[in-house]
Amino acid sequence: MDFLYLLPFIAIVFIILMFIFQVRQQKKIREQIFGLANNTLELTTKEFLEMRNKSFGGKGRALYSNNYNFAGVYILHNKSKDLYYVGQGKQVLNRVNNHFTGKGNGDVYADYKYGDYWTIKMIALEKSGFNTLNELERYAIETYDSYKRGYNKTRGNK
Repeated sequence: MDFLYLLPFIAIVFIILMFIFQVRQQKKIREQIFGLANNTLELTTKEFLEMRNKSFGGKGRALYSNNYNFAGVYILHNKSKDLYYVGQGKQVLNRVNNHFTGKGNGDVYADYKYGDYWTIKMIALEKSGFNTLNELERYAIETYDSYKRGYNKTRGNK
């Protein structure tokens, strides 16, 4: 019977430990995403569009598209407003291109056309430590808070 009095205490301790574990896991994932993003090439929209013009449609060297058109996520940062958009693609160059040519997120395109300053980072799924594009995208959206305070309209694909 003495054990029954301890059950609420044990339950509270268990809940606290689970909360601490979850917070540590989220911190570890955020650090992993930031680490991946900080070790990639950051392009301005001007640099991106120049690279695109050299590599798409056989107009230039395929080296650009072969090196950068991988499966992964991209992080679009509107530095003028400090807002983010995170997306995924099997060919990230094509997806990023869509956003800056009016075929992607309409709000991103509107702010780009308005003259806001943007940077682009791309993270390859391969060697990222994540199993799927959906998983990598969900954690990147959470890390950059681009659903609550950015351009993402969902928390990512399931």
